[in-house]
Amino acid sequence: MTMRLTLLLDPLQLRRWHLDLAAALSALPGTVVAIETRAGAQPPPAGIEALFQLEAALHGLSRQGPAAPVQPADLAGYAARDGALPELVIDLCGAAPPDAAGIWQLSFDGVAGEAALLALLLAGATPLVALRAADGIVAAGRPGTEYGGVLLAAYEDVTARIVTLIVAAVAGRGRPRLPALPSEPVSQPVPALPQAAAMAKIAAKKLAGTLARRIYHLCCHAPHWRTGWRRLDGPDLYDLRRHPEGGWRDLADDGTRFFADPFPILHEGRLTLFLEDYEHRLGKGIISAVAFGDDGPIGAPVPVLERPGHLSYPFVFARDGAVWMIPESGSAGTIDLFRATAFPGGWVHEATLVEGVVASDATLVEHGGLWWIFATVRDGGGAFSDALHLWSAPDFRGPFAPHPGNPVLIDIASARPAGRMVTRGGALLRPVQDCRRGYGAALAIARVTRLDASGFEQEVETLLGPGPLWPGRRLHTLNSAGGFEFIDGSGFARRRFFG
Repeated sequence: MTMRLTLLLDPLQLRRWHLDLAAALSALPGTVVAIETRAGAQPPPAGIEALFQLEAALHGLSRQGPAAPVQPADLAGYAARDGALPELVIDLCGAAPPDAAGIWQLSFDGVAGEAALLALLLAGATPLVALRAADGIVAAGRPGTEYGGVLLAAYEDVTARIVTLIVAAVAGRGRPRLPALPSEPVSQPVPALPQAAAMAKIAAKKLAGTLARRIYHLCCHAPHWRTGWRRLDGPDLYDLRRHPEGGWRDLADDGTRFFADPFPILHEGRLTLFLEDYEHRLGKGIISAVAFGDDGPIGAPVPVLERPGHLSYPFVFARDGAVWMIPESGSAGTIDLFRATAFPGGWVHEATLVEGVVASDATLVEHGGLWWIFATVRDGGGAFSDALHLWSAPDFRGPFAPHPGNPVLIDIASARPAGRMVTRGGALLRPVQDCRRGYGAALAIARVTRLDASGFEQEVETLLGPGPLWPGRRLHTLNSAGGFEFIDGSGFARRRFFG
């Protein structure tokens, strides 16, 4: 059965992501895509192209990505040919009447048109992206970026994920509902785009800001993460829902490397903490481990697992008389399982659980008689942290099958895992990263209300950020074992130029 689908685009605001979307929709079985151009809801924003060009030059970004302008002639392959009316029209520019039958309209915080998206991104906001039909929302998401402050990068990340959202909706996998956020402000009107003169001031500020950041990077290692730990003499963060009054102690580093992604495990009566060990000079992470005694770490972390590519997020667990690890290896395009043969070292590759994906922070949990992998996937570009995918298997060694609803959630505020899941009062709780203000900016706790072969739902209950009891700018992992609790976040380390 053939479905005819038409995309409505503004002829003055044609971009490469529109062609990417048309190609992805055309790849769906039985889908025939045409493109029609109409004047959009708002005129092209003045000065945006010049700002994109400036940012591309300042940050070494390509102008051939999703934001690249295309010409009407580039749409020739999607001309309507047989005169038949489409079964579905997707309005990407605000040209169609709102709530008309047979039309899905793309909006940003309720406003249609590219100008609304650009205005929100310039204001540093995370847009709520929705596809709305006459009878309600078809699909919604909070796509985002890890590159706040760079409009071109943010625009390209968000539009790449919009392609994911629309394709999923047309394929019948659209998610009309997003979890509410505890800190979500009262809805505000979408800001207006600055005029040309104001845009020039914005460009000057970006130039000055880029210079300041480069000076900072010359003097300091950035990012530089740090791991915090404390003895659990009372409630943990799942029960406290705030930082403990006694604060946290830092795991020492020498400033030339950092330790992040803490994963503790109690094995044979001894607590061992596994971490990402990142040496700034090499620009690559390995996995290291350090034993903990009653008073904290015993010595310094020592390397236990290194691969050709970057490793982080050492998800470690015990099962069937052995200790296993699923480290993040997104650069390899796989999710891999390792087994310890000489704990805490001697790691051997046991199985590739998932391949052909750029997956972040793969997290395993046993639930409902199955083993589930949670990870965010960079699907066709976009951010690393906003598209949650699931896989399930009868055994933790696989074989794992993708969830038919993938991505089950598009949300920069609550998709990316942030540590082991726990069960409290019969409910499955998952720590998640809130990356609305940048990668790993805050930690949230979500309650999983549905996890099965047909669907996934969660409610975000707690948002926890840095503050007086955890100084810094970021907070993004939570784990505990053996009477200790661990978090991590941003730190500060000056570069050593001598000695």
